[in-house]
Amino acid sequence: MSEPAARHPGPHAKPSTSGEHRDPWWKVMCLTGVDYFSTLGYQPGIAALAAGVLSPMATVVLVLVTLFGALPVYRRVAVESPRGEGSIAMLERLLSFWKGKLFVLVLLGFAATDFLITMTLSAADATAHIDENPFWPSAFHGHEVITTLVLLALLGAVFLKGFTEAVGIAVGLVAVYLALNVVVIADSMWHIVTEPVVVTHWTNAVTASHGSPFMVIAVALLVFPKLALGLSGFETGVAVMPHIEGDPDDTDQQPTGRIRGARRLLTTAAVIMSIFLIFSSIVTTLLIPEREFQPGGAANGRALAHLAHTYLGNGFGTVYDISTIAILWFAGASAMAGLLNLVPRYLPRYGMAPDWARAVRPLVLVLTAIAFLVTILFDADVDAQGGAYATGVLVLITSAAVAVTLSARRARQTSKTWGFAAIAAVFVYVTIANVIERPDGVKIGACFIAGIIGVSAVSRVRRAFDLRVTDVELDRKAQMFVRDSVRSNVRLVANEPDRRDAHEYREKLRQTMHDHDLPSPGDVLFVEVTVTDPSEFETKLQVCGEVRAGQYRVLTMQSSAVPPALAALALDVRDRTGQRPHLYFEWTEGNPVRHFLRYLVLGQGEVAPVTREILRQAVADPDRRPHVHVG
Repeated sequence: MSEPAARHPGPHAKPSTSGEHRDPWWKVMCLTGVDYFSTLGYQPGIAALAAGVLSPMATVVLVLVTLFGALPVYRRVAVESPRGEGSIAMLERLLSFWKGKLFVLVLLGFAATDFLITMTLSAADATAHIDENPFWPSAFHGHEVITTLVLLALLGAVFLKGFTEAVGIAVGLVAVYLALNVVVIADSMWHIVTEPVVVTHWTNAVTASHGSPFMVIAVALLVFPKLALGLSGFETGVAVMPHIEGDPDDTDQQPTGRIRGARRLLTTAAVIMSIFLIFSSIVTTLLIPEREFQPGGAANGRALAHLAHTYLGNGFGTVYDISTIAILWFAGASAMAGLLNLVPRYLPRYGMAPDWARAVRPLVLVLTAIAFLVTILFDADVDAQGGAYATGVLVLITSAAVAVTLSARRARQTSKTWGFAAIAAVFVYVTIANVIERPDGVKIGACFIAGIIGVSAVSRVRRAFDLRVTDVELDRKAQMFVRDSVRSNVRLVANEPDRRDAHEYREKLRQTMHDHDLPSPGDVLFVEVTVTDPSEFETKLQVCGEVRAGQYRVLTMQSSAVPPALAALALDVRDRTGQRPHLYFEWTEGNPVRHFLRYLVLGQGEVAPVTREILRQAVADPDRRPHVHVG
């Protein structure tokens, strides 16, 4: 009888049979849309502060980059990472061993910066909208941190309840919020049409301040990096792909329906957002005096809300405020969903997080606690978090552009390679410009990266003695070897392969008999493990049986580390035969500490004691553990 799955992940763990609920692409679009569309709450104000009277032109540049830059990039990312890994997985495949893992950890650091700051910044901005509402009691002013923490706690509670509830809430919030924005923008456009003097004032201001059309275009291009928050929805759009309902005949290798739904999601969200961005920048620039956008002004960070109160009254304005507050509060939902997809997909597989990090509820509690800490450290200040948010967004989009460029180059698609390379160059420029202007974003991102790498290193050491094998499969010859060995004690001799000739196996057998005082070799099976990528943590063992030099039976396998592979094979042999096999080792010469470090980094080293410790932790009952002999 196998040990319970809770004791150790490995070939003895029982696979989950529970199905995963999925939703139509348009519902999942609303989940990622609460992040993307919620930027309408502050994006027009940011554009006005950055570009002044040129805000509509700068917004047009943003829209062009969105539709002809970010959108094509992420439509390709959706095809190449249909399980929601995003550009991180695409770039991971380009680098092997520890270089690839470290690179992924750095990108995960920026992803954590993007997603976590999405949660904290959006909740803080929701708090700011609450404070600005004329009906909010003055007694509650000055308690922004507490209000933000309450909003984050409510967000975490939704995900503790279940993902289906989160999708349902997102659909309702997006529908109401976009409908109210249509009303505000349509009413504002009516005021512009009926009061054409505002257009005249605006064109005069543009002409007076920037002269020629070429200067207008140049300034719009230069200030565009400051509007980069308007690109915030693409990475989360890919991260939530696993929740998209596909075709009935979709497979894990060919999820055609899910990919099609994701591409529709990305395109629809980008088109909707582009339309709203252009019209919102027009109405806010033409109808709101420039001084009101400044810090302390009535339109600072809430330009459309200001228009709602001004032209449609405080009653409608309050309804609009409530909708804005709700969608800003829930904007963190897409970020939470993205992290719940990314973290279990990478860190536990690398051995750089506890295995419980695969479970949703414990991870929700951890992420909510981190969001609390970030909110307290930044005093729920929206502006203080803006640089980190933009940096995280831009680094991820830039990495995606680079990934699809390399992908097109590998596929020998010359025209697409050059096209994606041009897009990547644009995002590299925007990222560098943003970092130069707001270096605090990189500093905050570096803190997240350092935290992830530090926690990952500690976790990898703490899990050094995990079994680390997800499954063991023996080919027909290997099964025959194991079955035949049941006639006597099952003896497995660990051998580090060299020439693999008759002399090597004869000497190894002679030494084993001498060191362990065996009267006869019996049915000896040599076991050889080839280390492939020691930076990987989990391994699926494919055990092959071979006959060498005409008489020596050898079980060969590949693994990321030698001791877990030997321990897993011994447990599998025990379960197949009903006997406790004997594992034979020889001591490794040299410093044991140095050998243990070699095991952590290279998957080899002091094999015998590590194998024994893995078996001890995996099997609580000593009478069921395979025997380990060291000579």
